[in-house]
Amino acid sequence: MTASSLTISPRKLRSDLYSYSYQNDAKTPLVISVLASLIERTMARNERIAKNCKWALAKDYNSRVFECQETPDMTIQSYLERIFRYTKAGPSVYVVAYVYMDRFRQANPGFRINARNVHRLLSTIIMVASKYVEDMNYRNSYFARVGGLTTKELNKLEVEFLFMMGFKLHVNVSVFESYCSHLEREVSIGGGYHIERTLRCAEDIKSKQVEQERYNSIARILL
Repeated sequence: MTASSLTISPRKLRSDLYSYSYQNDAKTPLVISVLASLIERTMARNERIAKNCKWALAKDYNSRVFECQETPDMTIQSYLERIFRYTKAGPSVYVVAYVYMDRFRQANPGFRINARNVHRLLSTIIMVASKYVEDMNYRNSYFARVGGLTTKELNKLEVEFLFMMGFKLHVNVSVFESYCSHLEREVSIGGGYHIERTLRCAEDIKSKQVEQERYNSIARILL
C-alpha cells in the first residue's frame, strides 16, 4: 500500500470503524495509520522531554516489564500492519486499544512510552482489546508469535498490564465515540500530513530491506 493510495479523511475513518469489510483482501484500515502517527509523535515528545528535563521523567519500575533488551528494528506503522495482517482484528479493536493506552498512562504517570517498550506494550494492549471486542479470538500463543514474543512473555505482560490498569477494561458507547471523534480530529486538523509522513517512512524502510535482501541473496550465490 502506498501513501497516495490511502484515502485520509474523517469520513474514511468513520466508514472503516462502522462498515469495515473483513474479507481476506481487505486493505489496512485508516485507524492503524492514525494510531501509529499519534504514538510516534508521543514518543518524539517524550524523547525531547528526556533530553531537556530528565528530572521530569520519574521512572516507573513496575512498567519496566514492557522494556526489551534491544530496540526492535520495525516502525510502529509496520508493526501494527503486521498485527492486523495476521490477526484480522477489526478497526474497533484499535480504538479500544487507544482507550486502554490512554488509561494505562493515566494510571501509571511515571510511565513514558518509548522505542524500547512500545512494541511489547502494543502487542499486549491489542490482544486484550481484541478479547474485549471480538467474539472469537486467537490464543495467546498465536498473538505472541505475531508480536515476536514467547507465550510465557506475553502471558506475563498481560497479567502485569491488567493489574497496572486496575482491570478497568469496560468501554461504553459514549467513551468509544469520544475517542473516535478525537481520532477524526487528528485526521482533519493537520493529522493527514503526519500520517502520510509515517507511511512514507515505512515505505522507505521496506524498500531498503528489500534491497538488502537482494544483496544478501546475490552475495550467497557468489560465495
